[in-house]
Amino acid sequence: MDKIEEICQKRKRAHEKLLSMHSKVYKAFLDMEAATFTDGSLSKKYKELIAIGISVVIDCEPCMQWHIDQAAKSGATALEVLEALEVGMEMGGGPATGSARFALEVMDHVFGE
Repeated sequence: MDKIEEICQKRKRAHEKLLSMHSKVYKAFLDMEAATFTDGSLSKKYKELIAIGISVVIDCEPCMQWHIDQAAKSGATALEVLEALEVGMEMGGGPATGSARFALEVMDHVFGE
């Protein structure tokens, strides 16, 4: 199993476990996430692109995988995702450029090569 699929499976297992344990904090997080990524003055697509740039800066591989996938499902193109990655690279410098390497793998997985 590749790293991206492993991240997806770990997320799903943790999600199911936290829900089955009736985690109030996790439920609040899901509510906050839903409120955050709902269309408003910015569409969900643009919010996901912002999250991609932030994910690169903070070097969160599960975040990169999730938000690239969600951006694509919200209509973002591979070039739009690339530009979001580039903003993160510029804001985070060398370390973020290293993080972007994983994001490129996710893009290949989501959009194909």
